Amino acid sequence: MHPDRLIVFGRYPVPGKVKTRLIQRLGSARAAELQRRLTEETLSQVRRFSSDRRVDVEVCFDGSTKRKMNRWLGPGFLFSMQKGGDLGKRMKAALDEPFQDGCRRVVLHGTDIPGLTSSHLAEAFSNLEDRDLVLGPSTDGGYWLVGLRRPADLFEDMPWGTESVLETTIQRAKVQGLRVHLLGTLTDIDDPEDLRAILPEWEEKKPYLSVIIPSLNEQEHIEKTIRSAAGCNAEVIVVDGGSKDSTQARAAMAGACIVETRKGRALQQNAGAKRARGDVLLFLHADSCLPRSYVEHVFDTLMSPEVVAGAFLFRTDLRTPLMRAIEFLTNMRSRILRLPYGDQGLFMKKSVFEAAGGFPEVPLGEDFLLVRRLLKKGRVETAPAAIITSARRWREFGPVRTSMLNQVMVAGLLLGISTRTLARLSGRR
Repeated sequence: MHPDRLIVFGRYPVPGKVKTRLIQRLGSARAAELQRRLTEETLSQVRRFSSDRRVDVEVCFDGSTKRKMNRWLGPGFLFSMQKGGDLGKRMKAALDEPFQDGCRRVVLHGTDIPGLTSSHLAEAFSNLEDRDLVLGPSTDGGYWLVGLRRPADLFEDMPWGTESVLETTIQRAKVQGLRVHLLGTLTDIDDPEDLRAILPEWEEKKPYLSVIIPSLNEQEHIEKTIRSAAGCNAEVIVVDGGSKDSTQARAAMAGACIVETRKGRALQQNAGAKRARGDVLLFLHADSCLPRSYVEHVFDTLMSPEVVAGAFLFRTDLRTPLMRAIEFLTNMRSRILRLPYGDQGLFMKKSVFEAAGGFPEVPLGEDFLLVRRLLKKGRVETAPAAIITSARRWREFGPVRTSMLNQVMVAGLLLGISTRTLARLSGRR
């Protein structure tokens, strides 16, 4: 066991569970995205510090599992779950355990300090050679780092969240005869004032996610589809290809932004992506409904740096044994071959979509072709929640015939048959 331990104390980003004082300003998903980015930037400084030193790095977390933490942050860290109790009890438990393992110096810090550098960490460990306690003062009266050379009782019944936390800790340390060293003062991001002062670029009011719905004569379904997507974390963009019915009027009444363009699903979806303000894009068919808490599923799926895109499980509103079998096989293909189709609600970061060149503007198979491109850049995952799609095609042509036609189209695309030819064979023009 190495003689030193660096503990990164934080939370797994879950919309609605982190940075709660910023949710009103950013929305729950963007607040969680801020938490994710701050944590990753913090760990980049930690890696820089620990790369040439004999120090174990432990990520002590709350709000998730070790499997998810490892999926997100990768190898090279010890992962541990925070113990119960208030902040003081959780910090004391995290600091005491390394000393029980034989560590000589232990430093703990949070994940929401943009000014943290590897030099701060080096200074903390260096001063623990001849000091008993190192504190990193924060501008709110608390501290962003604590380091110890031996266990100490400093945190019980601490008035957390007040301006007296640092001073109270120093007084307790003096009573116990601990020699104290103070690092430079930094600001942690807790409330809108901190955000405005340190990260003003996050002040821009925008959605986390843009839901893009191509439509053409969808007056029967469009309102229900929009309602399933509406929420404070998302904007809904309906891209209409020249509907002759009341699709546009109903979409506008449901709160969607309307974009008019020429007919063609790929062209319409690309037009919607250009208008989107969200960092994440979700492409939704006009007769499909998203699952509850879909934003949380999107966020969690994209947490892994290896995942470039995702989709939902496939389900229709036709509940027959044959249709359930088709759904099962579709979801097996999506999970095992990582080839979801457009009626599963494809989603990805806007930067990934643009780097892939968007949807190929072909009359058929644009979703399949885009996913094939994306697989060259990383993994395509299926979220553990189902989108509900209208079974009108299966009702009109029959489940077996529709499924066989779908497979013929896929085979034709793989064989390089012209999409125009395939469109004629499928009855599209």
